[in-house]
Amino acid sequence: MRRRLGQHFLADPNLLDAIVRESEVEPDDVVLEIGGGAGALTERLAPRVRHLHVIEFDDRLRDELEPVAAGGDVTVIWGDALRVDLAALDPPPDRVVSNLPYAIATPMILKTIAELPSVSSWTLLVQREIADRLRAAPGSRTYGAPSVLVQLATDVELLRSVDRAVFTPRPRVDSALIALRRRGPAAADSVRRVVRGAFAHRRKALPSSLALAAPRAERAATRERARGALRELGLPEDARAESLSPEDFERLDGSLQAP
Repeated sequence: MRRRLGQHFLADPNLLDAIVRESEVEPDDVVLEIGGGAGALTERLAPRVRHLHVIEFDDRLRDELEPVAAGGDVTVIWGDALRVDLAALDPPPDRVVSNLPYAIATPMILKTIAELPSVSSWTLLVQREIADRLRAAPGSRTYGAPSVLVQLATDVELLRSVDRAVFTPRPRVDSALIALRRRGPAAADSVRRVVRGAFAHRRKALPSSLALAAPRAERAATRERARGALRELGLPEDARAESLSPEDFERLDGSLQAP
């Protein structure tokens, strides 16, 4: 995939081997790789697992990726990973191991968490900024909706920092290898709506931000209901979204849903 498509190829075989090693894949695993590129990671994963699903957008890479895929039990899906019906993958993946294209990394992580309940672990190479955001703590500058939604379902660990020099073409930013380990289901739709509404206007108090996400006629009632819910939870009525923990958001949604 070319730079314009958001992916940078790994040019360091030691790092490729490290990704596979950190993933701890086993012979009976079914793995999903997003952004197969020219197959550098694919050729290392395929012999080690029962089945490998690879999604690649850039069909100009067919001549490079398909011969690699032919060497194992591999299914290659050509298309936009954000539009692929992940729930239809057969057999269903239990791990995700990828050098994720920068342009889709965050939405793709959230999509796999939501659509692939069978997945128990992710080993992902992402921009360092994304790694920091996903594991950010409440109150920090990088804490936001993706932090909350990912942390509600997984534990996030930074495995190692990765210098930009190991990629071709060389990106303008550093990267990081992270691990996600599932500890629960994806956030419910109602929780996702509350989280995204709460962070939509970071400079405003949470009740005001949620009110702005509601239809105009319902804004005053939404604001008051949010204030009451925060009060019920023992939180300040003028709390900002970044002060709530992921678990606080689940509790807040439950309070807002109560009759």
